[in-house]
Amino acid sequence: MKDFVFSDYVMAMDNHEIQAFYQPQYDATTGKRLSAEALARWIKKDGTIVSPDNFIPELEKTQDINKLDWFIAEEVCKTLKEMGDYAIPIAVNFSRWHVKEKDFTNRLIKLLNDYGISKDLFVVEITESAMAIEQDNIIRWATSLRDAGIKIAIDDFGSGLSSLQFVSEMPIDSLKIDKSLLKDNCQDDKHRIALESVFYFANRMKIETIAEGIETNEQLKFVQTCSCRKVQGYLFAKPMDKDTFMTLCQVEKNDYVFDEDILKLQSPTSAVFLLIDAIYQCFPLIIFANLSKNSYYMMTYDNFTETSCSAAGIFDELLEHGSQTMEDGYKEEFLKNFSRQSLLKAYENGEKCVSMMTRQVGNDGVHRTVEIHDYFVKSPSSKDILVICFNRNID
Repeated sequence: MKDFVFSDYVMAMDNHEIQAFYQPQYDATTGKRLSAEALARWIKKDGTIVSPDNFIPELEKTQDINKLDWFIAEEVCKTLKEMGDYAIPIAVNFSRWHVKEKDFTNRLIKLLNDYGISKDLFVVEITESAMAIEQDNIIRWATSLRDAGIKIAIDDFGSGLSSLQFVSEMPIDSLKIDKSLLKDNCQDDKHRIALESVFYFANRMKIETIAEGIETNEQLKFVQTCSCRKVQGYLFAKPMDKDTFMTLCQVEKNDYVFDEDILKLQSPTSAVFLLIDAIYQCFPLIIFANLSKNSYYMMTYDNFTETSCSAAGIFDELLEHGSQTMEDGYKEEFLKNFSRQSLLKAYENGEKCVSMMTRQVGNDGVHRTVEIHDYFVKSPSSKDILVICFNRNID
């Protein structure tokens, strides 16, 4: 193709040569169609297809890309409106330049309102590379979208240099795993371990995962074992024009594709995810404590009624705080059993666990019976005395 000329691109938009194509996304476990991604395609009047690689990178060098992004966003709104009850969520890519665009959130909300589109059906995607460049502004920008009820996905995760720490600070809903991480057909042990770690991180952060570029059954089988939520790639469907996509969603039955036993699919890593979820359901408050260093941190607070203490800090202060939430008659026994000195003595005496039932007043003022189990554990890399405390409300 000849060198990119912006005027040619503008003329292509005016002539409706730029189109929104759609690539469906499927449930990684069942094969059920769940959502889609919108992609820009340039199809000339003579049928010649201009590869996105030949014009999008050029547009992304300047804010010229903004015109394309908003054009695709509006095309998606038109498509969603036409789909009606058959509509599924569609993700739209927005470049890093939008992070500096004034009133971006309000403009997007107005666009959705003009077409009567539910916020649940529109997902904003921003690439990982944009996060690396715009760290000073992107959290503010993303927070504005989240506060407005718009879902956010990080696209091409693993292709750039953003840290997991920065991702954890972003108010995102989905993490799209770049296809480059699936190279070598998931046969390389190091790549597999790295991918498992990413999926585990997202799972713990309660972030949805989408594996891009799934082209082989081997790749599919691997991401299934990692508790990946969605998959997207040529193994399922290529990007398609609007009419084909709408026909797919409206005519083709969306039955379950896979009928394999999920327990046979899972790897030890996936089994750990299930085990942890079951533990959290049973014990919504779990505390890790280092008795030797007088420190603690909490892994979860889900559905526990007393949540006013810090997520990490000094163990002695945690016990004192906990005792203040106990009913009269239980405070003394609570401190006698679970003070750091008592636990250290129990450990020296060879006890494996210290348990008790107590009565606690929750944030809602309701008195409940609480079951507490402190298990002593060992770390292979330290001689510190560690304990894991499991707590649950009985009534």
